[in-house]
Amino acid sequence: MIQLINVTKRYGQLTAVDGLNLDVKPGEIFGFLGPNGAGKTTTIRVMMGVLRPTTGQVLLGGYDVEREPEKAKSTAGFIPDRPFIYEKLSGSEFLHFVGKLHHVETARLQRRIPELLDSLELTQWKDELVESYSHGMKQRLVVCASLIHEPGILIIDEPMVGMDPKGARTLKDLFRFLAENGTTVFLSTHSISVAEEVCHRIGIIQQGRLIACGRERFPRTDAAATRRGSRITHHGCDFRPAFSSLAFLEE
Repeated sequence: MIQLINVTKRYGQLTAVDGLNLDVKPGEIFGFLGPNGAGKTTTIRVMMGVLRPTTGQVLLGGYDVEREPEKAKSTAGFIPDRPFIYEKLSGSEFLHFVGKLHHVETARLQRRIPELLDSLELTQWKDELVESYSHGMKQRLVVCASLIHEPGILIIDEPMVGMDPKGARTLKDLFRFLAENGTTVFLSTHSISVAEEVCHRIGIIQQGRLIACGRERFPRTDAAATRRGSRITHHGCDFRPAFSSLAFLEE
């Protein structure tokens, strides 16, 4: 569902993303892990067509983001790290507005909006102006908006920032549910514990390069698992050295 082929993004002499290759399958939750400034957000902006790659190709749902941008973007929902919301609209009005931008039929929106508000526990506030929402509620509303057109791909940049524990748990459960039903979830985060808890596969980016990528060998039970010796592996290779290089990452 998501393919990045030799993607490079340069700003003058600075290479923000360097020869990135990724292939994320339907129903997979892929964790994109790295410190601030590693190239995570730049990669996502290239994936969503906000930035043009210097070289390389991005395919979403089989569509080239540069050559067929509307078709590619119609397959994906996007949750940016700093989302913009029209705060003078109610929660329901905002979702209706976003749905119409995606050309979703009114009858479908009348079914979809209540479903999403209920799943993200926002039904009680659906008629309240967004400006009255807490930060966590706004984050959950943006998640609803990203799913309004029932995309096959969900791309998320740091979704847990400012989220209370209950809201974070709701999002994690939603990501698992979506993946179980075939949605490809691309989750960018600087949190090792979030990546380990939710993701099927993890890639680590540092200074624009993918330095490790693979699946967990053992299931995680808590955030301290890495420090107790659990391993993430790629074809049998221990990823603990890669984690050691990112040891300064925190929640």
